[in-house]
Amino acid sequence: MSPEGPQSLDMNFLLIIIGDEILSGKRQDRHFARVRELLAERGLMLSQVTYLGDDRPRLTDALRSSFNRSDVVFSCGGIGSTPDDHTRQAAADALNVPLLIHPEADRLIARRMQELNLEYTPVRRRMGEFPQGASIIPNSFNGIPGFSIQSHYFVPGFPEMAWPMIEWVLETHYSAIFHSARLAERGVTLRGIGEGEITALLEDIELTHPGVRTYSLPRVRADRRDYGDIDVGVKGDAARVEAAFEQLRSGLVKLGATIL
Repeated sequence: MSPEGPQSLDMNFLLIIIGDEILSGKRQDRHFARVRELLAERGLMLSQVTYLGDDRPRLTDALRSSFNRSDVVFSCGGIGSTPDDHTRQAAADALNVPLLIHPEADRLIARRMQELNLEYTPVRRRMGEFPQGASIIPNSFNGIPGFSIQSHYFVPGFPEMAWPMIEWVLETHYSAIFHSARLAERGVTLRGIGEGEITALLEDIELTHPGVRTYSLPRVRADRRDYGDIDVGVKGDAARVEAAFEQLRSGLVKLGATIL
């Protein structure tokens, strides 16, 4: 099967982080921040992050839903061979295909076991069982691959392995869309006005400038029960952001806001 490649310049990149240890607090997630950085370095943005435990039916439902969309999905965790590793089977179940030994994965894992002087047991061989039709993702850390299928990329939960593998996917399959979307952001900090007083202005800006989104981030002051300053701005298509920002700035002045 040929590797998946870019199909659109308007892709959504999603991240799924799997593991009871994350939800219980035994381990702290580091994938979200790093994957966001890897995308941003290439002019891409993360659209959604989902945290899931080691629950096969819930994983299957989540993957079935994402396979039905055109998103690019990175999934971290659950592709090992222990009883709490459900991601490979959940992906196969979501696609209604069997798990099969991938010949190249089998060869790579066998070679790694030989390097470590470990017996290549049936349990270890399971790590090379991928959904039918999957391609491998090389693992530069220890050679045991992940897999990809239908624009979904499954890598281990270990950051040392996952991050180079995700970077490889981006460079190999999506370099054609790096920095293809010219995005910009302009904002100010307000004082002396509440969010309720600027909502209509923000809604009007989004209607007037397609491709531009507004944001409003109030700050809570410890010495008061109401909101303090507000960070407000516009972001999106660079060709439209400047005009949207001018509308924002002039509208705030008319409302009597103090712009810091």
